[in-house]
Amino acid sequence: MRICRIGEDGLCGGCLRTGEEIAAWSRMHDGERRLLMDTVLPDRGRERHPFLELLPRRERLRTALYPLRHPPAGDGWNRRELDDLLPPASALAEAAVLVGLVPRADRGTQVLLTRRTDALRHHGGQVSFPGGRVEPDDAGVLGAALRESHEEIALEPEQVVPLGYLDPFLTISGFRVTPVVAAVDPAYVARPHPDEVAEVFEVPFDYLMASSNLRQVEIEYSGRRRSVLEYDWPDQRIWGATAAILYNLRRRLEEGA
Repeated sequence: MRICRIGEDGLCGGCLRTGEEIAAWSRMHDGERRLLMDTVLPDRGRERHPFLELLPRRERLRTALYPLRHPPAGDGWNRRELDDLLPPASALAEAAVLVGLVPRADRGTQVLLTRRTDALRHHGGQVSFPGGRVEPDDAGVLGAALRESHEEIALEPEQVVPLGYLDPFLTISGFRVTPVVAAVDPAYVARPHPDEVAEVFEVPFDYLMASSNLRQVEIEYSGRRRSVLEYDWPDQRIWGATAAILYNLRRRLEEGA
């Protein structure tokens, strides 16, 4: 698997498991996996990634998210809105995005976003999270999110601490997207892939979680009026799937899911 690379400390840079734990994963019972994912790996993450201490909401986030050991199943939460535009659920392609939270000592937590190049086939020119299609040799949606983030903006797996998943979201381009929420080392240096990413920028988490900054816009598309979510942010239009994923994060935090 692409992200399971054992470092000099004997741990995988992406998932923080040892080689023995990776090899034994399929033989573990649920209690062993739960202990590893909920206790052992978070403790290792805190030791290896001191920037986690700058993320004050990390425990609240973990409570609100689907746990890493159980990626969410089922259809996208927005299926009804797009039902007349989408193929059957069995024909949807699996994809993943990284909702990166960057804890900065001077500016508070920031959300890592990109603007896609205009020439891309899907959603060209739009603001998005790093991510893309889940490939056969990815370690599931988590592996895909980490791989795509590395390919698109050179974000190293060692600089990412996954926290959990949001609800799947469907796109009009035929993807079932699983958002992976993660803490990102504020020392990262983005190097955008010129064929995919035109710009990398950050927006304050508190701004994106404030309901007053999110508006609902009615548009005409494919013969009917539809609701689209949108944020106002200087020089950027944060809307569509990206805004909807952030809305889903806000609702899960509010509801303490």
